[in-house]
Amino acid sequence: MNQKIALLTDSTSDIPREVLEEKNIHSLPLKIIYKDEEYTDRVDIQPEEIYNRFAEEIPTTSMPSPNDVQKKLLELKEKGVTHVIAIHISSGLSGTYNMVRMIAQQVEGITVEVIDSKALSMGLGRLVLYAAELIEEGLSFNDIIEKINDKMKNTDIFFVVKTLKYLIEGGRIGKVSGTIGELLNLKPIISIDEEGQYYTLKKSRGRKKSINAIYNIVRDKIKEGISTVDVMHGAACEEAKELLEKVKKLDNVKETFFGQIGPSMVVHTGPGLIGVIVSKVD
Repeated sequence: MNQKIALLTDSTSDIPREVLEEKNIHSLPLKIIYKDEEYTDRVDIQPEEIYNRFAEEIPTTSMPSPNDVQKKLLELKEKGVTHVIAIHISSGLSGTYNMVRMIAQQVEGITVEVIDSKALSMGLGRLVLYAAELIEEGLSFNDIIEKINDKMKNTDIFFVVKTLKYLIEGGRIGKVSGTIGELLNLKPIISIDEEGQYYTLKKSRGRKKSINAIYNIVRDKIKEGISTVDVMHGAACEEAKELLEKVKKLDNVKETFFGQIGPSMVVHTGPGLIGVIVSKVD
């Protein structure tokens, strides 16, 4: 049977819009919710607006609407798509994966594989871009799924935030310990465990040392093999650029991407996030 495969993700992947369009990747936007209004992630609200409004209100986020998911799957089916690979933000951080899986089971006449990336931002983004490459190469649906699952095991995320306030406020603190540490200026280097939840990998005293600790972790990690290394930030452009320049000089770095995290991430991390995603290349 001839397979026509489509690729679906959500707006937490941080893949730039022009890349989504170029590679024909469909993205479901999350919602940003303020007391009096609701916005669509990366569509009618940008990170700057959230930073500017933090003093008056910390918004919440919600997953894409089930109706949007159903509409998207039916639209793909009408276009002759036979198979969909949907890769989403970690189920340990959002209900998106479970909701998409539930809706997919209700849509007949199209085969949908929903994958829990156990990641977010470009950790999710790299998996999606890899899947797009495999579709372009003409691999079968099952082979692509297998390769994505292998790739997931070789993708790591490390990040620091200026304060844990926003992770706590948004209920995303996971297994990160740190309230007492904050008083001592101990900054947790946060990673994501096998369950897709945040945890403290190590702690460093102060901002500068914590960013340097991430650099050391990345340097050691890429000794394992050629990797892509992506540096993402949330209102920490200069510090992140500095880190990127250091990373670029390391051996085994095949390619880098530099970008700003989207609104739905900003809500939960506040200003000052610096994150690095290391993804081992086949």
